[in-house]
Amino acid sequence: MLAYDFGPQHPLRPERLRRTVALLEIAAPQLPVVDPGMADPREVLRCHSEQYLETVRCLSEGGSVETGIMEESGFWSGDNPPFSGMYEASLAYCGGSARAADLVVKQAGVAFGMSGGLHHARRSQASGFCIFNDCAIAASILRERHDRVAYIDIDLHHGDGVQWIFYDDPTVLTYSIHESGRYLYPGTGFVEETGAELSAVNVPLEPMTTGDTWLMAFRETCLPALDRFQPQAIVLQLGCDAHFLDPLGHLQVSVQEYLEAVRIVRDLGLPIVALGGGGYEITNVPRMWVGAVLTLLDEPVPASIPDSIPAEWGMTTFTDPELPEPRKRGWAQAEEVVATLKGQGSLG
Repeated sequence: MLAYDFGPQHPLRPERLRRTVALLEIAAPQLPVVDPGMADPREVLRCHSEQYLETVRCLSEGGSVETGIMEESGFWSGDNPPFSGMYEASLAYCGGSARAADLVVKQAGVAFGMSGGLHHARRSQASGFCIFNDCAIAASILRERHDRVAYIDIDLHHGDGVQWIFYDDPTVLTYSIHESGRYLYPGTGFVEETGAELSAVNVPLEPMTTGDTWLMAFRETCLPALDRFQPQAIVLQLGCDAHFLDPLGHLQVSVQEYLEAVRIVRDLGLPIVALGGGGYEITNVPRMWVGAVLTLLDEPVPASIPDSIPAEWGMTTFTDPELPEPRKRGWAQAEEVVATLKGQGSLG
């Protein structure tokens, strides 16, 4: 999983996963750890085309593909530069998410695939640092047991890949709260994107929206959407890049507001597959993801980071001692989004 590495200048750093695991081993030593192995290619083919799978394999081995196929597949020197071993590394993170879904299918209440959450990949295209869409694979596995599955995405960015993969499938609800695509990649996730039988629910927020507004919008949209849809299991994408210190976005969410959204999902009492996602400020990701794991396990989140964690990691507390001011930024615009979703019937 740590070999999923686009290079030293790329914002998606595998070090964030290594530090998360190190902190998790201290904060939740009771959590059983399962070696998932790599995903079977047949699991990837649940959501991706055979040609795309072969393109990834070929590029991973240093081979060449036709220029047209290369462009269609989304590999380029910016977001998704091909790298040696990317096929195996992608199967590794998909393996974590697939095994988490398998455990939940077998009656586990919650299981975690923290290396996953790569929600931008489409059926035949890498996108936004994502090669395979493990979120969609996990949802597909849950659908084998459950008639209706909800995908909940609290990442800064719209969960577009999962939405498009299931856009015509009314048995999978895709819910995403994110910074508006008018200002941020991937340029999608508008309220008008509703899917089959209103199975896509999008909550786009204005830049500089504070966490109190974000949390209000989450409560007012996610809970009613789920109440209407009545899912039997959930895939929860835990991207933590909506935090006010994250360098790639403009939302102003605190750790404690993020964890409150996680608690809301937990308290639904449904089986949950929890996956990682975005997060590009390395002092944030370990404390936010470990805080989310503890919250989903209904364990208290400590006030302080354990002393055994290196000081140079820059983490002292799990939550934020100060919140962005002034509060309620973006409130009126968020209320408009809520009203629009209610008007079109997405919230029941």
